[in-house]
Amino acid sequence: MNDIASRSATESPLDLAGRALGQARAYRDAVLAACRGMVERGAAAGEDNEAQQRALHGYAWVASYVESLAQLHDWGQRLAERGAFDELAADHVAIGFAEYLQQLRGGLPMSQCEFVRPLDFGLNGAQLDHPDVSRLIAAGNAPARRAAVVAAAAAGRWPEPLLDNDDIEAFRQQVRRFADERIAPFANDWHRQDILIPDEIVAQMGELGIFGLTIPEAWGGSDMGKLAMTVVSEELSRGYIGTGSLGTRAEIAGELLVTGGTAEQRDRYLPGLASGAILPTAVFTEPGSGSDLASLKTRAVRDGEVFRITGAKTWITHASRSDLMTMLVRTEADVPGARGISLLLADKPRGVPGNPFPAPGMRGSEIQVLGYRGMKEYELAFDGFTVPVSALLGGVPGQGFRQLMATFESARIQTAARAIGVGQNALELALAYALERRQFGRPIVEFPRVRDKLAMMAVETVIARQLTYFAARRKDTGKRCDVEAGMAKLLAARVAWSNADNALQVHGGNGYALEYPVSRLLCDARILNIFEGAGEIQAHIIARGLV
Repeated sequence: MNDIASRSATESPLDLAGRALGQARAYRDAVLAACRGMVERGAAAGEDNEAQQRALHGYAWVASYVESLAQLHDWGQRLAERGAFDELAADHVAIGFAEYLQQLRGGLPMSQCEFVRPLDFGLNGAQLDHPDVSRLIAAGNAPARRAAVVAAAAAGRWPEPLLDNDDIEAFRQQVRRFADERIAPFANDWHRQDILIPDEIVAQMGELGIFGLTIPEAWGGSDMGKLAMTVVSEELSRGYIGTGSLGTRAEIAGELLVTGGTAEQRDRYLPGLASGAILPTAVFTEPGSGSDLASLKTRAVRDGEVFRITGAKTWITHASRSDLMTMLVRTEADVPGARGISLLLADKPRGVPGNPFPAPGMRGSEIQVLGYRGMKEYELAFDGFTVPVSALLGGVPGQGFRQLMATFESARIQTAARAIGVGQNALELALAYALERRQFGRPIVEFPRVRDKLAMMAVETVIARQLTYFAARRKDTGKRCDVEAGMAKLLAARVAWSNADNALQVHGGNGYALEYPVSRLLCDARILNIFEGAGEIQAHIIARGLV
């Protein structure tokens, strides 16, 4: 199958994909030029950029697709350099390119009811009518290829993720065993009982070194970097999204301290975060602000050597069991917008049964949710809650919004990694069920539409994984990656939801039963396109960064 049905029987799909990638990039550039023209004409007419939101977000999706194909092609090239570009890798490249090129040409889904097409930019998509693109679309996503992808998965053969790091790969295997043995068998019970991830699991995660992966060695961490955290988040989330998210809690708090904290603050908190002795929670979102963090209203008024905090926060994850709150508050009442915001490091006692928030001046109520339950969500109210002045992150007021923005790249890469784990889990559950479930005298995996779902789930998971690894590697080199992180989260969140939805469909009526884990995955997957910046926000970030 390494030939794609034309020019010669020995032509590698990588060569054809590489040429098609050039045409996809040309189309992306034409869309960019068209969007810039729309913005300029709108500005001349007195419109703001919101008037062109659909086109700009459409461009963000087009650019994300093209970058996804670039990373899929790069993955194939690196495999080829090692002599490891086998039939399985060739099938993934061919199917991925054929499907995504066809969507770029005919209709790319921004959501279930919003499609973006060349005509939306005033274009005819001529760049995608190139013979190489047409040949790849015609032969790349062939039934035989889809069948081969599913047959390989059924035999336990999955594409090589190609981490190029033996230490990270070894740690991946260790975390995978932990997730398979200590998380996955119990996750559905935790979800259905709506309970916190057990303390012993949290302790074991600490012993494995999960909480200290990105914290410098000087404070007890292993400083393995963002790619390592991405891989660990993926493997934990493959077992249960709650453990994947819990594993990354310390990373964001740690990054805030490493990049913005004083020496005293780092020494006080980083060792405990690295070991898991200190469990943090992020206290940012407010009932009226959502993604518009610059408009938050929670006040921190200085009174001698303390700040007295008054206000409300919502969607605060793991708030009761946490020991440390990283709080976004307004300290400068006379300074508007983001410039008046600070970050505080607020200690709090852990909650106990019957009294989830024993700290004076603080109370909370649980938000009942569909999924993502293992840490619980809360609304919090503060009325005179005190924090020492020394808790001001970095010791300088008015820096909170800037300090927080510096961590958003990592947070979005993390979320993309969780999405990959959920998507992989959905794929594995659907495959196992399709191999076991028999209808009309044979396993349902033999029916083409079941097999086709599984094949596309597998291919899109590989695409999302490579895009996310790309963003993580870029972050590890110290390069700005807000656009790349946004692309990874945008695509991976959609893949997770698509995989979970298709996995439930493969299960049929049984998938709707609470006893089957796939019903939980559908609930867990849905949040991924909302938190850490909804899909619309990600598209806005990408468009703003590129246009």
